[in-house]
Amino acid sequence: MKQLFLLEDDLSLINGLSFAIKKQGYEIVIARTTLEADALWTNGKYDLVILDVSLPDGSGFDFCKKIRQTSKVPIMFLTAADEETDIIMGLDIGGDDYITKPFKLAVLMSRINALLRRSENFNTNTTELNSNGINIMLLKGEVYKKGKLIELTASEYKLLCLFMENPDRILSSEQILSKLWDCNENYIDNNSLTVYIRRLRTKIEDNPGEPKRIVTVRGMGYKWSTID
Repeated sequence: MKQLFLLEDDLSLINGLSFAIKKQGYEIVIARTTLEADALWTNGKYDLVILDVSLPDGSGFDFCKKIRQTSKVPIMFLTAADEETDIIMGLDIGGDDYITKPFKLAVLMSRINALLRRSENFNTNTTELNSNGINIMLLKGEVYKKGKLIELTASEYKLLCLFMENPDRILSSEQILSKLWDCNENYIDNNSLTVYIRRLRTKIEDNPGEPKRIVTVRGMGYKWSTID
């Protein structure tokens, strides 16, 4: 049974989410403060993490950063902080989805299920991918740049695998979204994809401002260039 971790201080919201999540057949572990979250968090134990941003004793952003030091578990922000800068920050520091309050419960559960599917169904028959100094050890879920281990979020890892599995092939935004983020559910847009790609470039490119690996093909999409 899949286990979800919820960091949220609103008791009425906790009760509603707990009921809906358990109805889907999932278990849920709840923390109402970052102090409680620190005590309950176990690396690798949970299948999905849902974080509020504003908490009585800290920020969900800070807890997200802590998780990303050791885990690629899917992370969803569920918060009233709806400024564009907040959304970009949430995605930049490793969030996989960002939902603003108020929200419809059915939509939230759909997005939770989609995140779990992405994490579960992203498979490949090969065990290693190599190109332009980037090496992906698929069985271990590790990525190396010129022999040095680099830390990627789950979404960044999946995006990089998709590019490297399709070398020198132009992938449209729609193709990328359909492979990774179920774009038919109409909640991930091109602006979010742009953030993910920019974030990935900062980790794998020698000069993110002039990318040589993940190249933008104007009016068409992106491609992984094997030309060094």
